[in-house]
Amino acid sequence: MSKIQMTTPLVEMDGDEMTRILWKMIKDELLLPFIDLKTEYYDLGLENRNKTDDKVTVDSANATLKYGVAVKCATITPNGARMKEYNLKEMWKSPNGTIRAILDGTVFRAPILVKGIVPYVKNWVKPITIARHAYGDVYKNTEIKVPGAGKAELVFTAADGSETRELIHEFDGAGILQGIHNTEKSIRSFAKACFSYALDTRQDLWFSTKDTISKKYDHTFKDIFQEIYDTEYKEKFEEAGITYFYTLIDDAVARVIRSEGGFIWACKNYDGDVMSDMVATAYGDLSMMTSVLVSPNGVYEYEAAHGTVQRHYYKYLKGEETSTNSIATIFAWTGALKKRGELDNNQELVEFGDKLERACIKTVEDGKMTKSLSLISTCENPVILDSLGFIRAIRETFEAM
Repeated sequence: MSKIQMTTPLVEMDGDEMTRILWKMIKDELLLPFIDLKTEYYDLGLENRNKTDDKVTVDSANATLKYGVAVKCATITPNGARMKEYNLKEMWKSPNGTIRAILDGTVFRAPILVKGIVPYVKNWVKPITIARHAYGDVYKNTEIKVPGAGKAELVFTAADGSETRELIHEFDGAGILQGIHNTEKSIRSFAKACFSYALDTRQDLWFSTKDTISKKYDHTFKDIFQEIYDTEYKEKFEEAGITYFYTLIDDAVARVIRSEGGFIWACKNYDGDVMSDMVATAYGDLSMMTSVLVSPNGVYEYEAAHGTVQRHYYKYLKGEETSTNSIATIFAWTGALKKRGELDNNQELVEFGDKLERACIKTVEDGKMTKSLSLISTCENPVILDSLGFIRAIRETFEAM
């Protein structure tokens, strides 16, 4: 059988630990036998990021701007322990944060629903999509360790040299400082992406911040969303029969838990990071959530919403059996391939992606799954497979289809 041809490459961002192992398995078993895969490869593993002073991360983001579509493996954001483990030159920032700052846009995360896996929140009968702002906040922060007593101020120097100052805190001893920022341009792009996505999918849109406490920072988000809704989207929403409303983040959490799902929940960067993990886990498993970054100029970056599965990686290094769910990483590849096919008018590539996604779901619904899925599945006698065995079972299902 001849392989599916590609005309334009994807940007491929390799990653770390167990997801890096799965990445190769997926390519070898599910992609390379069927596609003449064209990618521009970037190794975002922590060792190579350290070796290149993290230049490789910037290069991969710029390549994504060039080609329009990227697929990314999960990567490590180092902390103090990782500094020692990998002998790093410095505590490199989140690669996702770097990439998102360059691409801008919004991350949309949605659960992969499978029969037999019942959400922990029993009234969730429809998917909840998290729309996460992909720029600024703690992911582009500046931090200082305060050594002792002194005064901390927030200072803005305008282009004309004038200064605006606000007292942060009078320290009487050691402490810590963090500075975060955002831009009106990025917030507007975020809002428009959320409203457009809601219209495209005919879903209600919720937005939440903590404007009662953050009366300038969070309140600006709230005001921009309301202004754009009133001037550009209100009539369109009413015609589509969908609604937009704003509420405080703590109220939103309570409403979400009581809801039946079926809406988009827009969150600031950090809120979206945390809440997407909560939603994914409540639907069944962190490895059952898709994630795509959509930039204002039509650039797409697909990835799994979960991390590098460190615990399984250490077992793998010891030669022990692992049973790691690879579905979200597979869906990152299929999402990128389908988008590449759509942009290149390559219907064969789009159909391949759709078929492989159906094969993933059918494999689990047929009772073949990894250990984590078996613990939450209603399947009476599931066949528990190891990491490679599960990927090969998906291939068998795919070829039978």
